[in-house]
Amino acid sequence: MSLIKHRTNPISEKIIGAAIEVHRHLGPGLLESSYQTCMCRELELRGITYESQIVLPIEYKEVHVGDGYVIDLLIDGAVIVEIKSVKRLLPIHSAQLMTYMRLRRLSSGLLLNFNVTILSLGIRRILL
Repeated sequence: MSLIKHRTNPISEKIIGAAIEVHRHLGPGLLESSYQTCMCRELELRGITYESQIVLPIEYKEVHVGDGYVIDLLIDGAVIVEIKSVKRLLPIHSAQLMTYMRLRRLSSGLLLNFNVTILSLGIRRILL
């Protein structure tokens, strides 16, 4: 398991391009839900396939105990995107994304913090 900042793939680059466009128009300081809605619109405009607000069930020892996780965006069925609007990204944010990735059995994720002056400072790529 490793945190990767500089490794690229075509889907991630498309997602980051869409996020940069959203950030360019909105800037920092809004609620996560605003960035989520605008990201969905930008992905649609770019013809990028996505699912939004995917509920993940919690299983404990083979028993369904609730629906406690919600993935912000799943892009092309392959990359999980977690949207934040926080002062700074913390290790718990990466851990949250890695949990989602393990539950969905996916190896690629992006953590996007829109509450920064330059979006590139708020991007974390995570590979499992």
